Amino acid sequence: MGTGRLQIDLDAIAANWRALDAKTASSVQTGAVVKADGYGLGVDRVAKTLAAAGARRFFVAAAEEAADVRTALGPGPAIFLLNGHMAGDADMIRDLNLIPLLSSVEQLTRHVETLPGQSFGIQLDAGMNRLGMEPAEWAAVRDIALTAGPTLIMSHLACADEPEHEMNAMQLRMFTEMTEGCDVPRSLAATGGILLGPDYHFDLTRPGIGLYGARPFEEATPVVHLDLPVIQTREIGRGETVGYGNSWTADAPTRVATVSGGYADGITRHLSNKGVLFDSATPCPILGRVSMDSIGIDIGHLDTVPEWLTLIGPHQSVDDIADTTGTIGYEILTQLGHRYTRDYTRGQS
Repeated sequence: MGTGRLQIDLDAIAANWRALDAKTASSVQTGAVVKADGYGLGVDRVAKTLAAAGARRFFVAAAEEAADVRTALGPGPAIFLLNGHMAGDADMIRDLNLIPLLSSVEQLTRHVETLPGQSFGIQLDAGMNRLGMEPAEWAAVRDIALTAGPTLIMSHLACADEPEHEMNAMQLRMFTEMTEGCDVPRSLAATGGILLGPDYHFDLTRPGIGLYGARPFEEATPVVHLDLPVIQTREIGRGETVGYGNSWTADAPTRVATVSGGYADGITRHLSNKGVLFDSATPCPILGRVSMDSIGIDIGHLDTVPEWLTLIGPHQSVDDIADTTGTIGYEILTQLGHRYTRDYTRGQS
């Protein structure tokens, strides 16, 4: 096998959804965010797994993403569009029975004029300054929007992964004030918001990253395991270099394994000269630059040459890699490439 082996534990995804669902009251619905191809793990399998676990409300970014989700799930579950009703979306929204979360007066006008009677939701800006109607804008169209019958009013927390951050309480107050008196289901919490407690749960939660085994849901069951095959090994002497740009020089003789995988597979170049792979529990440092298709690994301290080395597994999570490279687990997951052999497992990760 010339490519990496990516194992995706579907039972773990279902277990994480159930665990987050259990953190809210029985009156609170728990949805599921499956945008970006199910956070890079394959939306067909992921969405079906979450639906089997009990999810009935699904969230994607754009209408184009929703087509695959609708194909996977059939006509029953609700699919919300976080980007709202964009120009040119009308046919897909109608034909796939999608629910755009309208974030501006322009989107509201477009929707009611092109698709009168079609379900929609409202997205409000409670201080994040990303998507949603600001308080003055919402006040101007609130009565019109409510008369048209939205199925959901939502907003998004900017700092939910920092429980003590003052922004959380501020946004909660603003969202509550903007929606007071609206007889419409409300949603504020994604994964981090769920963990902030009942005040943030409202009527519907939207877990995303926690479903896929990453922070801020520290209790999550790991979902992903990634092994890379060893292509070739060589002995190098003191003073020899490895990889492009001579960025690593041996200060003693060692053995180098070249593994199949690189930045074309979503393995970031920021791991160059500082990341590790694992042989069982033994760390093996990356030597030199991560290139497009291969990476040099120091295995001089191993007794035998392994067939595979592990990048993501029990000794290194997506969050560990994110910490090493100065990013977040979301980015590590969603960049996983399509050359890997994908093995969807049940409880084996």
